[in-house]
Amino acid sequence: MAQRIIAGLEELRGLKGQEVDVGDWFALDQARINAFAEVSEDHQWIHVDTERAQTELPQGKTIAHGFLTLSLLSFLLKQAVVVKVEFKRGINYGLNRVRFPSPVPAGSQIRVRCTLVAVEEIPNAIQICWAVIMEVRDVSKPALVAEWLVRYYR
Repeated sequence: MAQRIIAGLEELRGLKGQEVDVGDWFALDQARINAFAEVSEDHQWIHVDTERAQTELPQGKTIAHGFLTLSLLSFLLKQAVVVKVEFKRGINYGLNRVRFPSPVPAGSQIRVRCTLVAVEEIPNAIQICWAVIMEVRDVSKPALVAEWLVRYYR
């Protein structure tokens, strides 16, 4: 899919309440899961033990860390949407809520759906609230549902 470019604050405000874009599929392989286990020090077997997963997990595969999928939101949203507004910097401000309703088996493809919930003026910045849903290809239940706050400072 083509990246959605939002050209200005007025266009951004006009998108409030709408699904802005759906990102491209992104492969989440075992190598990335293992690398995340190393940097996060989370080596729980459900993430890294492929042999045990074959016999003990429902799909016979390891599953990605929930926090790995969460950490991919910046990348995945950037692949889907670019906000071109004159600001000096943008930061992740936080999350209002995060849930991991369904696992992401190793080798799956994931993507995000982005809905603009709010655009709020704050001193020297705007704050955007995105409702993001992370989908797993061929799975009906989402892997991640979150409200994500991003700030753009003037």
